[in-house]
Amino acid sequence: MKHFLRVVTQFFVFLYCKLLWRGLKLVVRKFTGRCELQRICYNNKHGARRTLKIGRHTYVHPDKVEKTIDDIVALKKINPDTNPQLGISLQASLLQIVGYRSLVAEVEKLRREPYDSENPEHEDMLMKLWKELRPDTPLTSRISKQWCEIGFQGSDPKTDFRGMGLLGLHNLLYFAEHDKATALQMLHDSLQPKHKYVSLFDLNFYKAWYSFAIVGINITDLAYSLLVSGALKTHLYNVAPEMPNLLHFQQTFCYLMQEFHRFWIEEDPSDIMEFNRVRSKFHRQILRHLKNPDMALCPHFSASNLHLVNL
Repeated sequence: MKHFLRVVTQFFVFLYCKLLWRGLKLVVRKFTGRCELQRICYNNKHGARRTLKIGRHTYVHPDKVEKTIDDIVALKKINPDTNPQLGISLQASLLQIVGYRSLVAEVEKLRREPYDSENPEHEDMLMKLWKELRPDTPLTSRISKQWCEIGFQGSDPKTDFRGMGLLGLHNLLYFAEHDKATALQMLHDSLQPKHKYVSLFDLNFYKAWYSFAIVGINITDLAYSLLVSGALKTHLYNVAPEMPNLLHFQQTFCYLMQEFHRFWIEEDPSDIMEFNRVRSKFHRQILRHLKNPDMALCPHFSASNLHLVNL
C-alpha cells in the first residue's frame, strides 16, 4: 500500500511540475512575444549551445529539414516576414543534427567492414600506409615482420584491424597522408627506447616506447566511442557550420593522436603495460573538455581546416 501511494504521489508531482512548466513557458511567451525555439535561436550563437538545445526539442527527418521548419513556423504561429532569421538559424542547426546522425551511420559502416586481404582496394590502402610511413624502405613481402616497424603486432596487419575494421585503416592513412611530418615524428618517437629527448612538440621528458599503428587503432576506438555516445556533438557542432562529415571525424582523430602522444610523454609511463591506464585518463580529460558547450578540439596540425564558428 505504501509503495502504491508513493507511486501515485510521484505521478501527481510529475504532472504538477509539467503543468507548471507549460504555464511558465506560456507566461514567458506572452511577455517576450517569442516561443521557446525563438528564444533559443536568438539568445544563443550558432554552434553547440544552440544546436544541443534545439535537438532536445525537435526531431527532424534527414530529407525533411525544410518541411520541419515550415511545420514549426505554422505550429508556433510565427510570422516569417517579421522573423526572417529564425528559419536560417533553425536550418543550420537542423542540418548539424541530421549530419551528425549520418556521420555516425557512415563511421559505423566503416567500423563493421572487415579488412579483406583479397580486396584490391583494401590492400592498396595498406600499401599506401607503408609507403607514407616508410618512404625509403621497400616492403620485402606482403607478409613480413617489417610491419612491426610501423607498430603492427605481427607479420600480417589484417589481424590488427579486427576491432575497428576499415575505420582504423582509413584513419591511419588519412593521418599519414595529410599530416605526414607529425605522423613520421610520432612514429620515430614510438620506436625509441625510454630516454630523454626533445620532441617535435618542444617537450623535454622521458618517454616509453609504444606501437604506433596499434595506438592509432586504439585512438580510433576512442574517437568512435566519443562519436556514438554523443560526447563529440559539442566539438562537431562548433566546427562544422552545417553538416559534420567524415572529414571532420578524421581531423578529430588526427588531433586526438597528437594530443595522446603529448599526454603519453607527460604521464611518463614506465612501460607499455601502463597503456590502458594512460588511455583511460586521457579519455576522461577529453570528456571533461567536451562538457563545455563552447569547446572545440581545435587541432594544431597542418592538415586542419577546422575553425570555430561565430555566426
